[in-house]
Amino acid sequence: MSAPSPRIGLTGWSVLIARVMLMLALLLFCLPFYYLWRLLGLRRFWPRMFLSGIGRIAGMRLTIKGTPRRNALYLSNHVSWLDIPAIAAASGSAFVAHDGLAANPILRSLCRMNDTVFVARHRRSSVSGQAEAIRFALDDVGAITLFPEGTTGDGESLLPFKSALLSAIEPLPEGIAVQPVLLLYRQARRIAWLGEESGLDNFKRIVGSLRPVHVTAWFLEPLSGEALHNRKTMAAVAWTAIVARLQEA
Repeated sequence: MSAPSPRIGLTGWSVLIARVMLMLALLLFCLPFYYLWRLLGLRRFWPRMFLSGIGRIAGMRLTIKGTPRRNALYLSNHVSWLDIPAIAAASGSAFVAHDGLAANPILRSLCRMNDTVFVARHRRSSVSGQAEAIRFALDDVGAITLFPEGTTGDGESLLPFKSALLSAIEPLPEGIAVQPVLLLYRQARRIAWLGEESGLDNFKRIVGSLRPVHVTAWFLEPLSGEALHNRKTMAAVAWTAIVARLQEA
């Protein structure tokens, strides 16, 4: 499926530049407080504040349904980079990301400030280290989000969940809930990052538009019983729950 072309006119570029400047100003405002909070050993607060602000500046209008559980691994569908501000604003979650993002020094720094765990999906030898990093993040942050589709979808359907991406949390740490999350965009195809479109082009398309982005972060019931037996059952049951909610929406 081909991605929409990023057609940005003069007004769009003006909006894009203004919003990027606001995002930079927000970052400069949050940074000193972020480091002060860390120095004082206070509870994690500023990454959520920053990401929530980024979403608002980009035009995101967030509705939260259900209850985000603490000490939880969220399994969510993936539509766009806006998914991260949406879930972070709703829950304060950290994220699991592909280690390719770590190649960009700016993205790597921003991700690490939000306690992102980088995973190497194709190196089985690193699974034990990744599991330890995820469990540490769960203890430190209280919630972490994984996108089991392994890529972005169109927001109107759900790609199969790759159970291998859950290897790092098998066996599931004691006391950790597994909670499916549906991100439901009102105009998903306008937002979706698809085809050959780059992440930068997706960012420009969204931020350069004055149209608001309405998204609902729907926290479904946590998995229980046999659904937690192993990574395959977790992936299958979470996928079924999200599909069922998506079809009802």
